[in-house]
This record gives sequence, structure tokens and C-alpha cells, in this order.
Amino acid sequence: MKAVPLPSALFTLNRERLVKKLLPRSLAVLNANDIMPTNADGSMGHLQNADLFHLTGVHQEETILLLAPHAFDPNQREVLFVRQPNEHLAIWEGHKLTKDQATAISGIKNVKWLTDFPVIFRSLVCEMENIYLNTNEHQRADVTVETRDTRFIRDCRKRFPLHHYHRLAPLMHELRSVKSAYEIDAIQAACDLTGRGFQRVLKLVKPGVNEAEVEAEFAHEFIRHKGQFAYPPIIASGANNNILHYGQNDQVCKQGELLLLDVAAGLGNYMSDLTRTIPVSGKFTRRQKQVYNAVLRIFRAQVAALVAGKTTKDLRTECEAITAKECVDLGLLKLADIKKQKPDEPAVKKFFMHGVSHPIGLDVHDVTYNHFKIEPGWVLTVEPAIYIKEEGFGVRIENTVVVTENGQLDLMSGIPIEAEEIESRMHHR
Repeated sequence: MKAVPLPSALFTLNRERLVKKLLPRSLAVLNANDIMPTNADGSMGHLQNADLFHLTGVHQEETILLLAPHAFDPNQREVLFVRQPNEHLAIWEGHKLTKDQATAISGIKNVKWLTDFPVIFRSLVCEMENIYLNTNEHQRADVTVETRDTRFIRDCRKRFPLHHYHRLAPLMHELRSVKSAYEIDAIQAACDLTGRGFQRVLKLVKPGVNEAEVEAEFAHEFIRHKGQFAYPPIIASGANNNILHYGQNDQVCKQGELLLLDVAAGLGNYMSDLTRTIPVSGKFTRRQKQVYNAVLRIFRAQVAALVAGKTTKDLRTECEAITAKECVDLGLLKLADIKKQKPDEPAVKKFFMHGVSHPIGLDVHDVTYNHFKIEPGWVLTVEPAIYIKEEGFGVRIENTVVVTENGQLDLMSGIPIEAEEIESRMHHR
């Protein structure tokens, strides 16, 4: 991810919010992510640990943050450790942060080189009673590779077995769920870039275009503005509409088909999420428009349903009920199907089988727990769909939306979504 400057006040605010949640005499430790290998001497490049970035704004590998708000020495209440620049690193890897630069980015005054970490860490550990350590606790994560956090936890518990250890992840999940104005502005910038990519694609798509060409059009717009794909893009034409995580993106788009585009930009570490379903020929068939408008009505209802106090499970249950009614009107279900359905096996699942909303921020599926209730400041997606395998197409619509004290703010409201507007934009190519 290419760095996009953010105010250090954002990261200072985030640290202030965290330290208020720590127990007395506590030390919290956050590590950068490893640079993961590929094959031979290759690597995947560095993707910063999102929690560390949330608290420092630093992209650089091997960075460590110590927070000890009750340390005896005020200078050690927040300490940032970074790699020391040298001529070898400058030649082979490029610029590394100076102490002053790390301070300017993070707002942390006490910046040390990594070589100073062992002595300062031990000094603080011996002074403290509680140690907060970090792990990936995303509920859908399947972590099979040992991480830097895992290694650090094992070493720390071995050397200091008598301290009280605590999970940092629940606190970070809670804090990251509610976005500050700075973060909402950053997500809005990613949404705006996504919209510019979509506008380019509307002018490109026609029968004979390959899904790969469409992906390249998005890439061109995102990368030239220092962005990137927020997640692997889904460019799914025809029957591929019905493959939820389609990623082949190499088929020819044909006359009469729909093209499902689940593609969005990440910009400066903050993500967006968009889905549109457009007609390859530039005009929906009568049946395609019926289904599209049904999904759009569900979308509108679900945006209005984003209110404080609900869980994402509540949203899904509500969406299933609305979608079932639309499926009856479309002739896909009968009322008898709904009446005889089992509570945990809704009849509509044949046509709509995934969630309708997830938090988004530094991660596309941002950290949360199922029992968390939505609060003002949450940023979530709204993504209803109807998939009709028997008819060879599906429709999904998705925007990124902020929950506010007074309702909802759709960060993608300027991106074409009405069927007629999409047709009109495509005919102007």
C-alpha cells in the first residue's frame, strides 16, 4: 500500500482512546507484520499490521510500539522503535525513517532504534503488573502461518511467566469499530477513487470485452492515484455472476449477459467496497431489470435499517425477510415455501446465501465481534443480492455507508446505481 499522508493527530487520538482502557500498571506491545516469503528469494512485500498502523501511522517493517501510561519515567509512557537507517539499507531497500520523521508521522516524541528495545522493554516489564499482547482474533481468520506476534508472545511468557497477560485484540476491535472524522474522510477518499474507476469501466464495457480488460481499467485508475485494489477484484460475466468469490477474471463478456463488478479501491491503508451489476450490451433485458430493481429496493431498505443498537446478524435476518418477499414477487418462491421453512434454513437462502453487511476500515472485513452492537461512527457495507442459477445470472449491489447520530451517510451516493442511469452512462461511450 502506497503511503498517503494522514495527520498525526489521528494516531495520537487513537492511542489516547486505547490507554484509557488499560488496567493500572499495564504495558501494551504491538509488532509490525512479517514480510512473507513467496518462492526462491521472492517476498510478498510488506503489509503493515493494521492495529499498529491505527496507533502510529507507520508503514515500516520491524516497527514496535510500547505503551505504558503509568510508567514512572514520563518519557517511557509511549515509545516507538524503528530500524536504524544505514548506507546498506539505503542502497538495497531505499529510505528508512529517521527519528524525527517517525515522530512527525506518529506524534510519538520518544523514538528509539530497534537495538534499544530489549533494555527498555525489560525495564518497563519489571515495573508493570499487566502485559497486553496482540493476536489476530478476526472471527473468520484461519491463521496457519506463525506470525511475529505469536513468536513474541511465546518468548515474552517464557521470560516473564509471573505477570498477568491480557488480550489486546478485544480492545482494538472495540476502538476500531467506531471511526473518527479523520478515518471517515480517508474512507471517503477511497470511495471517490472507486467511483472514478467505475465511471471508466462504464465507457469500456461492451460485447467482446474480456473480464481481464475490465480489471485492467480499474487498476489503471487506482494505481495512478496511489491506490490499489482493496481486495482481489471480482469481474464476473454471465453465469459467473453466481460465483460469490469468482476470481478467474479472464472470460469474454457476451451480448445479453450481465457483468457483476465487486471491485473497490484501498487508499492510504483505508478501504472501500463496491458492487455493481451492469448489462454488457448497455441495456438490461426486461427480466434482468426486474431483478435489478428488486435488489435495489432491498438495498434502499437495508441502508435505512442501519441504525445504532442492532447487530450485523439482526441486519441479515431483516434482509432475508425483505428478499424473500421480493423473490415471491419475482416468481422465484411461493408463500408456501416461506411458511414451511425451518428457522435455521430460510427458503430464500437458495437465492441469497451470504451476509448483507460487514464493518470496513483498515481492513475490508474490519475487526469486530458478532455480539457488538452498531454505534454512530461505524462504517459498514450494504450488499443485498439475488442469484438465479437457473436463469444464468445474478445481481448484487453494494455501497459503503456510515452510521451517524441522525441516520446514514452513503459514501458512494455519487456513484451511478439506478438501472436507467447506468444504461445512460454506458450509451455515452
